[in-house]
Amino acid sequence: MSGIVDLFIELLEPLGPVRPRKMFGGTGLYVDDVMFALEAGEVIYLKVADRNRPDFEAAGSAPFSYEGRDGQNVIMSYWYLPEHLLDEPDELLVWARKALEIARSSKTKARARKKKKK
Repeated sequence: MSGIVDLFIELLEPLGPVRPRKMFGGTGLYVDDVMFALEAGEVIYLKVADRNRPDFEAAGSAPFSYEGRDGQNVIMSYWYLPEHLLDEPDELLVWARKALEIARSSKTKARARKKKKK
């Protein structure tokens, strides 16, 4: 694992076991099989939705994006973690808990949509 992933996992120990999984040149970070964060290029990104986006915007953060196969820019719902949070573990936990709640909620909604389609 990368140094930033190891540090992030250590700082988030109060959330429970954070498990890293390699993916697409980066690392997905999971709690209870829910991906709430990712690492790409030694940068940590947290799951974002309407309820926590203003925090990220106020901190000058931006979403993770990449160039898709068709050359279009793909913007994801993960925004980079403001660096100051790595020095403020209590505040980091607040931000991470929100991201985890959002990720859990998204996963629940996705399951409901799947059941509805069947």
